[in-house]
Amino acid sequence: MTTDSADAPHEPHQDGLATRLNWLRAAVLGANDGIVSTAGLVVGVAGATGSAQTLLTAGLAGLLAGSLSMAAGEYVSVSTQRDSEQAALDLERLELDRTPEAELAELAGLYQQKGLTPDLAAEVARQLTAHDALGAHAETELGIDPDELTNPWHAAGASFLAFTAGALLPLLAMVLPPASVRLYVTVVSVLAALALCGWGSARLGRAPVRASVLRNVAGGALAMGVTYLAGTLLGAAD
Repeated sequence: MTTDSADAPHEPHQDGLATRLNWLRAAVLGANDGIVSTAGLVVGVAGATGSAQTLLTAGLAGLLAGSLSMAAGEYVSVSTQRDSEQAALDLERLELDRTPEAELAELAGLYQQKGLTPDLAAEVARQLTAHDALGAHAETELGIDPDELTNPWHAAGASFLAFTAGALLPLLAMVLPPASVRLYVTVVSVLAALALCGWGSARLGRAPVRASVLRNVAGGALAMGVTYLAGTLLGAAD
């Protein structure tokens, strides 16, 4: 018994899926950075003083400095990447305009390297060039989709929001609970959040979950332990 292909279940192949997964992975890592850096800061300050106002001031300063630094760094990095992609596309346009036959032969050769027979490679190259010459060459030669160039403003905004979201957890965990339990609440909530981030990044990257979670939690615990010790020693020296 045969099944109509229109009714059969199929795997959805969506344009830009890999790009969206990369953005999601970057958001998880940005939140992770916000959690670790802010937790280390407020825990270190808590080792030196029990003032809620001081903790809040230090935490907010760290949140703003970290999120703005992440956004600025991402903007510069992605702008450089976009400039490089645009320059490569401009060169490809120039070559297609000046030497179209040579570019067609080059494209066919690339398809042959991928395993197509010479005749099939030449036909595929011809049809794709007729449909969208720049798109075909950019994808095959450069690994670039001309319609999906990286956007530095999007990258900067995503980094800012991800870092801020992560940083808010240790900040609120430190300043909202009573003084007698704020440190314990912060440590437990931070380690739980880091475990979740480790799990998320591992699933998105199809990596072993246990190792990722353990690395994340151990790194966060070490950061908080070191900064708390430093804050305690500095506070005792005053």
